[in-house]
Order: sequence, then structure tokens, then C-alpha cells
Amino acid sequence: MEKTVSSQLIYAGKIINLRLDEVELQNGMQVKREVVEHPGAVAILAVTTEGEAYFVRQYRKAIEKELLEIPAGKLDAGEEAETCAMRELMEETGMKADKMRRIAFFYTSPGFASEKLFIYLATELSPASVEKPPDELLETFRLPLRDAVAMARQGKIEDGKTLIALLLAADILGL
Repeated sequence: MEKTVSSQLIYAGKIINLRLDEVELQNGMQVKREVVEHPGAVAILAVTTEGEAYFVRQYRKAIEKELLEIPAGKLDAGEEAETCAMRELMEETGMKADKMRRIAFFYTSPGFASEKLFIYLATELSPASVEKPPDELLETFRLPLRDAVAMARQGKIEDGKTLIALLLAADILGL
């Protein structure tokens, strides 16, 4: 356990805050910890009755490349994870789900960030009309779920939340 001696907000942003904490370790030593505060997020593996899943291809500035990912997004203040999952699914795919099942949650990088990510399996999909946010430039498409799971197992998918969702869904759905 680490005891916080002092905490200073270094940066307050739209998506994250950066905090510098001074903590005391169990042995009495004092060290600094950089902490990225994040409100949390959701990711949705949306599977059609034909066995296809929705994916997005999106440019990620932090790594300067496009990634193949499942739909995902940040929780708004006070928003429940399942509500966020429904909203993000509609915004990124134009679909809604009659069944939304949480299959996992995890901390994305607990060594320096507070972000908790909830993964949902969405089924019984139907079209929904919703306006896409103008700042989200992404390509949405479908792939056979079996092919996507094979890609994950072959190291062809680099996004962590997508890997976790696909490998868990493979077990759940018997792929």
C-alpha cells in the first residue's frame, strides 16, 4: 500500500487529467507517481445473426497509424457503462442491440492510468438512425467473426480491447 503525501493536478484535458502524486512506500521511502485520470470506456463486439462482427478502422495519433478495432468510446460523466455501449454502438455502426451482455472489464494500464474498460457482446442487431459525431473519422465494416478470431490468434490485430473481446467471445461462442 502507498500513502499519498501530496497530489498536484498538472494538466486538465478534455479526455484525461494528469496528476503528480508524492507517495510514501511501506519502507518509508517517498517517491513520485505520475497518474493519468480517465473516466473509463466501453468496447462492443457486435455480432450479426450471420456470424459477422462490426469493426472500425481508425487512425490513432498516439501510435501514428490506423488500427482495426471493435466499436468503443469514453464514458460521459455519470453515464452507466451499458448506456454508453448502446450509444457508441449506434454512433459507430448505425446499429442497435436488443441483447447487450457484459463479458469483461479490466484496467487498461494500471501502472500509470485509472482507465477501466468494459467489454460488451451485442447481439440481435437492427438498424438505428443516429447522427455520427463530426470529429469521429472512421471506416465501419463487417468481418466474419471466425476470420477475426483467427486474425487475433495470428497476431494480425494490435488493439488490446479488440484482442480481449475476440478471444473471450471465441470461448463464449465456441469458435
